[in-house]
Amino acid sequence: MSIFKKILGGIFAVWMLIWFVITILLVAIPTAICHYTIKDEIKQATAILKWYRIWMDIYLPGVFCPIRKRGLSNFKEGENYVVVCNHNSFVDILVSTPSVPGASKTLAKAELAKIPIFGLIYSSGSILVDRKDPQNRRKSLVEMKRVLEQGMHLILYPEGTRNTTSEPLQPFFDGAFTLAVKTQKPVLPAVIFHTRKILPSHGGFYAWPHSVPIHFLEPVSTKGLESEDVDKLKEQVRRIMVDYYVANQ
Repeated sequence: MSIFKKILGGIFAVWMLIWFVITILLVAIPTAICHYTIKDEIKQATAILKWYRIWMDIYLPGVFCPIRKRGLSNFKEGENYVVVCNHNSFVDILVSTPSVPGASKTLAKAELAKIPIFGLIYSSGSILVDRKDPQNRRKSLVEMKRVLEQGMHLILYPEGTRNTTSEPLQPFFDGAFTLAVKTQKPVLPAVIFHTRKILPSHGGFYAWPHSVPIHFLEPVSTKGLESEDVDKLKEQVRRIMVDYYVANQ
């Protein structure tokens, strides 16, 4: 990478951070009102997601990273899904949550909820988990199961953490697929492109603008599957996502 591009990338990273702070202040108050006044969980999630989508409709185009959605027709009316996404950068969270239609929740790191203002918005639409606490992890599984049984989508990143390898996707953990089998909810793969180009994992304080396609693929049924089928389901979904990513990147 040239020195000139590094300098421009640093300037752009500063703009991304400044615009993030400015725009989050626009939605913090209405999000807080929804969080503290709406008691019904589905209505609360729907209201908060409305403001989150408004925020991302302002923020992402403002940093020249518009979302390009494809495959929304794979979400069928009256159905809810375990939506599994690949994970290359922090931008994936900003893209996936507003792109999934209807009410949804995602599993989120508890430590990020401590960030002032952002933490409120982040935690309001999430199930928080402290991965170092086994009891907390078990509690989060119960909460995720409840979210699915209520009819909301659940957005998960089965790689567990950002992919900093040269592989299209890292190996998947079982959690998303165990939940899908237990609740008999279909798994809907979602493939996100180019977020690694926006925030490279080894780029230091550097960012670069790029559009962000998110493609929702055909759901994979879990009807009739049992616990012994989790590994097969996990590998089936991963293969679908890897093949699609490689063919379309």
